[in-house]
Amino acid sequence: MGDPGGIGPEICAKALDSPAIYELCRPLVVGDAEIVRDAVDFCGLRLQIRACNQPANATYQYGAVDVLDLRKLPLSALRLGTVTAAQGKASFDYVTKVIGLALAGEIDGTVTAPISKAALNAGGCRYAGHTEIYGALTRTADFTMMLAEGNFRVTHVSTHVSLREACDRVKTPRVLKVIKLTHEVLLHMNIVSPRIAVAGLNPHCSEGGLFGTEDEREIVPAVAAARATGIRAEGPLPADTLFSKLRGGQYDAVVAMYHDQGHIPTKLIGFHYDASTKVWEQIAGVNLTLGLPIVRTSVDHGTAFDKAGECAANPQSMLEAIRLAALLSRRA
Repeated sequence: MGDPGGIGPEICAKALDSPAIYELCRPLVVGDAEIVRDAVDFCGLRLQIRACNQPANATYQYGAVDVLDLRKLPLSALRLGTVTAAQGKASFDYVTKVIGLALAGEIDGTVTAPISKAALNAGGCRYAGHTEIYGALTRTADFTMMLAEGNFRVTHVSTHVSLREACDRVKTPRVLKVIKLTHEVLLHMNIVSPRIAVAGLNPHCSEGGLFGTEDEREIVPAVAAARATGIRAEGPLPADTLFSKLRGGQYDAVVAMYHDQGHIPTKLIGFHYDASTKVWEQIAGVNLTLGLPIVRTSVDHGTAFDKAGECAANPQSMLEAIRLAALLSRRA
């Protein structure tokens, strides 16, 4: 359910207020039942909360939200809209639990609501985010993040590092691995012969060495190696036009070299904000972690502490994340 002080419990409750979700899967919230009940109450949802101590004891019936109740944070300690160490530690414990359940085969897939990196670290959990937690706890060396909004899909060579370090991480083995992971997940999505575009790192892909050497030295060999295995990869291609081609249907996914190169265009497509009403009219898109031994999807937005407790959160991304996790779980 994500950070208790953010919008995670609210979007979980709102998503499970949809009968269609129960036709796709058997949803179970992992967190604190009291806090989910609080979200149901302040949103005025006509839902019951059913606490359980293991997945097998849940009933999975629409109208009652099943919560695997870890009792990590009492309602009296809840501080909506605030970063606290206790809430950060609780959010980490929720994630640890679902990863363990998935590795044990007790659940088929996992979907994460947003956490606060500041709260996480204040609680003594030294991770940059969900993706890194999943990589560490599943002991996965090679993993990557994919953002998806419909047919607009982007994977990343690096994510939560400084821009300076991101440039240093553009190495042929890593670029090749991300191309392969992208190809594999597209096949799981029933795309028979995926077309993958690989973005350049530097402006105009270095313009023949005028703006750096990484594109020619590191990315070109990775693309060639991928093509030698039969993967339909192209690149490096200039990032300033590449995403328009992705949006137009020329490719099935783009491999971006760093966090903002991939995140900005994806969120420009999926997020719509109206300044006149101060409302996010659309928050669409899903975050996937590729390369793991378990299924993990997530919302593509943060904790929105400024909206916590107001029943103003849009559950669209959570709904999409649940649908994709159900799809991938069936094909895993």
